[in-house]
Amino acid sequence: MRSRNSRFDNVCIKSTGSYVPSKVLTNEEVIGKLPTSPEWVVENFGIRERHIAEPEEYTSDLAARAGLEAIAAAGLEPNDIDLLIVATATPDRKMPSSACIAQKKMGIRNCCAAFDLAAVCAGFVYGITIAGQLIHNGMYERALVIGADTFSKVTDWNHRNCVVFGDGAGAVVLEKNHRENGLFSGILLAEGEGMDHFTVYPGDAYFTMNGKAVFEKATAAVPECVRQILGLNGLGLEDVSMIIPHQATARVLKRIAEVLNVPFSRIQTNLESYANTAAASVPLVLDQVNRRGLLHEGDLLLLVAIGAGWTWGASLYRW
Repeated sequence: MRSRNSRFDNVCIKSTGSYVPSKVLTNEEVIGKLPTSPEWVVENFGIRERHIAEPEEYTSDLAARAGLEAIAAAGLEPNDIDLLIVATATPDRKMPSSACIAQKKMGIRNCCAAFDLAAVCAGFVYGITIAGQLIHNGMYERALVIGADTFSKVTDWNHRNCVVFGDGAGAVVLEKNHRENGLFSGILLAEGEGMDHFTVYPGDAYFTMNGKAVFEKATAAVPECVRQILGLNGLGLEDVSMIIPHQATARVLKRIAEVLNVPFSRIQTNLESYANTAAASVPLVLDQVNRRGLLHEGDLLLLVAIGAGWTWGASLYRW
């Protein structure tokens, strides 16, 4: 498998932010008459509840709230941002981009570049890699990268797959910063043969998922991707302080830990209270561990995600 290692050590994560809707649905509320049980959902998916957007609450609303939180945490103003990327599979409209809509809602009026990135659950990892390179080469000084999704709007609540997803957004501000002993590295991959295993077909209102195929691809591709990025940087899993993966399901994450031969306790997860928040899952967990004071200077973070397509990738970042 061919991969390119992207290095941009003069770029740093200035701050993080996140937002989830206030409405919470428990397994008991979601399942109703479906052929499953709350206990089965917890055992297999690790999910007890999820946050769900209101009917008039859209991806751009979640993105804007998370983005403004990250901007404030950085001690900046909205117009200090000169690049905005929103990674999402559930845009508000077919056009314009949710990034442009969120730009307006955040009050960014400096005509900064803004676009959506469509790599589904791997979108945030794609986004920080692209933004990092654009800052590294001098095109931009400061980027706001947001992962945001409202999968509740493409979910058939009469199908047992409805238990998997929740809504949310996570964000980071990236900027140029020459750091001693810094590391920011990423690899991105895709395989279009998987296009039908998780998709919303033309004319359909809801997603279709081949759960078996998703499990098999995720548990094979993610460990291989982790080994690749570590090998390209001359590192091993013992050098990694924290693993922050896409929150697929607990069953997927436990199998990935098993294949990598690491304790599941090393995997950061928020599935129990937030479910799979798609492109938001990695930045949402990142912001939560940051706000809990679990990140320390010099920690090496491994961010890894896989999404429909298939699309997948990983980033190493020294805090």
